[in-house]
Amino acid sequence: MPLSFVLVQCGKAPSAGMLAANAHASSGDTFEDRFPTPTFKERFPTTSESLVPRQPAASAPGGRTARSAPAPYRVASLAPTVPYQRPPREDQTMLVGLKSSAFPYLGTNPRTDEPFLNISKGDRRGHRSYGGRVYWQDQTYNDNRVLMHVPENFDVRKPGVIVVFFHGNGATLERDVRDRQLVPQQISESGVNAVLLAPQLAVDAADSSAGKFWQPGGLKRFVNESADHLARLYGDPRAARAFADMPVIIVGYSGGFMPAAWSLEVGGLGNRVRGVFLLDAVYGELDKFASWIVSNRSGFFVSAYTRSTRRHEHELMAMLKEKGIAISDDMDGPLRPGSVVFLETPEGVTHRDYVTRAWTENPVKDVLVKMAATPALTRVATNSPSHADR
Repeated sequence: MPLSFVLVQCGKAPSAGMLAANAHASSGDTFEDRFPTPTFKERFPTTSESLVPRQPAASAPGGRTARSAPAPYRVASLAPTVPYQRPPREDQTMLVGLKSSAFPYLGTNPRTDEPFLNISKGDRRGHRSYGGRVYWQDQTYNDNRVLMHVPENFDVRKPGVIVVFFHGNGATLERDVRDRQLVPQQISESGVNAVLLAPQLAVDAADSSAGKFWQPGGLKRFVNESADHLARLYGDPRAARAFADMPVIIVGYSGGFMPAAWSLEVGGLGNRVRGVFLLDAVYGELDKFASWIVSNRSGFFVSAYTRSTRRHEHELMAMLKEKGIAISDDMDGPLRPGSVVFLETPEGVTHRDYVTRAWTENPVKDVLVKMAATPALTRVATNSPSHADR
């Protein structure tokens, strides 16, 4: 898809100060093309196609009408006689609008306790970012779509996970998450029993605002609303219950650190969150990431980074070491409950391409493969309390 303009951040990492502060393809067919009005001939059968009226039976000798033997009656059963069979299918990817997605958002910014939409011009409302730039609601904060993906080989009867992917600044779901960063493709190619939910955040903007994910229970509402849609995409509406209980892995790239951090802090999923994977994303909210790591030793935490976030990564590592948390600096083995990994990638690895090239090609795929080596990370959680339930 040709870009109509060059992103400010293209080819380089966004400003750390800006990120820390910031703490629709449609079909060209018309309705008539897709649903043509039936012609008279299509709606009304010809004479040869019409049912022929039944003729009266011939009279039996003596003037009596011949009667056929009564047919045996059958009682209808309320139970299906044939079990539901999911039809053969391929990878399923769809954009679905959800009320619980990040935007539109009419609440407050928890960092300032002021309305998020803090500027107006005529009938338009917008948000003035920390850097002073104004983004209008109708252009930037009005897309409630979610990129959903169910791989061809996903089996709801087996242990699986929901990957919630928070994209970075200057992104759209189709152009970036799907086509450039190949997140659905990485999930399919991992072979792991996983599905994808990727909400649209600020559209094509240098803004990390979390929208409804700032709100207590925001992530829980988002995942719960998604369950029915995932089941339909999977091809079996009865699968909704399984999706509603499935463990969750949070992946945040770049400016996606903000909704990731707040989802851990107030999202309401408790120990259903089995892992966090940050891709050059520690621009702020260190206390929230540290708190989750210390309090959730049944999950894993992986943060890969370039020099763009090196300072904050080292600060977070120091906070964890003070709490006695062991830290690894390689991804050679499987991820286990309690694994904490910080990976610094070499010079030449660019921030812009980080979702497809970090310490390895397709890092989302690699993390899922290493996670799947530990069955405990994909088991359905019990309802034990956690600080994330607040």
